[in-house]
Amino acid sequence: MHNTCTMHQKSAQPDFRKGRMTTPVESIEFEMMLLGRHLNLYNPRPHRDGEHLERSAYTLLSRILIAGPMSIGQLADALGLDSSTLNRQTAAMLSAGLVERIADPDGGIARKFRITDEGRVRLEVDRERNVHGVERVAAEWSDDDRAAFAAYLRRFNRDIERLEGRPWPRPEPAVTPDRSSIS
Repeated sequence: MHNTCTMHQKSAQPDFRKGRMTTPVESIEFEMMLLGRHLNLYNPRPHRDGEHLERSAYTLLSRILIAGPMSIGQLADALGLDSSTLNRQTAAMLSAGLVERIADPDGGIARKFRITDEGRVRLEVDRERNVHGVERVAAEWSDDDRAAFAAYLRRFNRDIERLEGRPWPRPEPAVTPDRSSIS
């Protein structure tokens, strides 16, 4: 099998043993690995305590809140997950009172999940905790630095969504940086 991907060629590999990376993309990948490690460090999120949402519930509730009621099929398409995974996740959310099943408001056959008042409150509480955690991390950053970082993350996520063919709806940002530095 012929591999045309240059990422697997020996010359493209970072030499971590010597403590250096040769391209900005290698640095991005490394920093993303660390970011994934730190996601819960700035705002610890104990699971199964009933107080904090599981990460999957947080993501699903966020999507349903912004997009409106969604069926298992729509959630599967939006998130790139299989229906059995989503059935388990939504069953847990149903039993916790975070979502409810409703008839399709557009008259379709599939039932949809709608966020409950309890789900909305719990999502907002967790989001406030997360925002506070990010504020703690970026406490010494200027507003321009915060806006620029948000814009770069948004651009990165949108490019991932474009490549996957699964755009994520999002509200407009509250503050936008000088556009001359971010395309």
